[in-house]
Amino acid sequence: MINIITELSKYYFILCIAFFTLNGFIVFRYPDHDDQRAFYIIQNVFMVMFHTGGYAVLIMKGWDEGLVVFYAVQLLLILTFIILYRVIYKRSQPLIINNLCMLLCVSFVMLQRLSSSKCVRQFIIAVAGMVIALVIPFLMKFAKPLFTHLTLIWGGVGLVILGIVLILGSVTYGSKLSFTIRNITFQPSEAVKIIFVFFVAGMLYEDQSIKRLVITTVFALAHIGILALSKDLGSALIFFVVYVIMVYVATKKVRYLLTGALLGALFSVAGYKLFSHVRTRVTAFLDPFSHIDGQGYQITQSLFAIGTGGWFGMGLGGGTPKKIPVVEADFIFAAISEEFGCIFGICIILICMSNFLMFINIALKVKDDFFRLVALGFSVVYGFQMFLTIGGVTKFIPLTGVTLPLLSYGGTSVIVTLVMFAAIQGIYQESTHYAKKQ
Repeated sequence: MINIITELSKYYFILCIAFFTLNGFIVFRYPDHDDQRAFYIIQNVFMVMFHTGGYAVLIMKGWDEGLVVFYAVQLLLILTFIILYRVIYKRSQPLIINNLCMLLCVSFVMLQRLSSSKCVRQFIIAVAGMVIALVIPFLMKFAKPLFTHLTLIWGGVGLVILGIVLILGSVTYGSKLSFTIRNITFQPSEAVKIIFVFFVAGMLYEDQSIKRLVITTVFALAHIGILALSKDLGSALIFFVVYVIMVYVATKKVRYLLTGALLGALFSVAGYKLFSHVRTRVTAFLDPFSHIDGQGYQITQSLFAIGTGGWFGMGLGGGTPKKIPVVEADFIFAAISEEFGCIFGICIILICMSNFLMFINIALKVKDDFFRLVALGFSVVYGFQMFLTIGGVTKFIPLTGVTLPLLSYGGTSVIVTLVMFAAIQGIYQESTHYAKKQ
């Protein structure tokens, strides 16, 4: 009986996420918010159906009364968050909220299947992040004076935080990434991404002179250099790409973009020469099956999982994702593809792309130069991190060790992503308020 339920549930989950994704793109055909409302409600229905179905399968595979309560509390959190956001911020963008909540629902279901304790921690972290996210849009109106009047100080704050991690941080898989206090792990570089974006925007939104660019570049290279010394090269790459693109948009000069691309190539070669774990990842990328017992084990297991899942997946609980090391964090997309199928995985990518395109759309519509650069910076952080994670898991690019926003297990990453989403919501509300005044 359980096998039959697992088999049938595969198609149920695909239908839920497919209709959720489809409605997320249909709304773009209707510019009027009243016309869009019905599609957002349909998204909410399919989100609840997926979440309920996922926990129903998990409960049937191993009955646990506590799991029923945990499911109910999760659902209450998600629905309360959606309702409060729409009540408090009437000009908020519902698609971003819906996509955020759907990704969290997928994360909760998949993590519950992989590790119940980590799912509980992820839920607690999500609660904290959502509480913060409810306040951030209101605070965005104070962000401009706070970050533009104290720009260099904020740049220094980011450097100090990263420097403390370099000196005192604990080593995780060869890199100094985090602090652990009473079993709670913090990864400060995730929070510094937010400070860094505000810093660059504050430096360049009014003045793009050579002097200003040199000062900003020195600070940016200092951030990237400390991350490189900490061997957190995935984060260093994200900081570098964000900086180059923000400079290009602020100055509108192609030569800065080309210079950034050249420097990126040089840094990549230097990283390969200087760091053994980079050479290991490149070796695993080029020919993982020749090193399946060593460097290539992680990526080959990921590819096996995705290939085994096929289009429709093995069914929730039917695969063997735990064979992949660090599956809850770096390889969550492979686990999802194995058990829910490649069609489901493609829908996840489309939902993430929908977020990215919405962020870019908001950035293009903002009249204020400072907020436009901030929205663009957060868009690049989110989009590029998504590309690095999924690209690495599918062997499109070498592994970088960064998490998939909102889906991967990771406390600081979840909170920082929720803050970025909320900040863009705040920028969106300010831009729509400005448009109504016009």
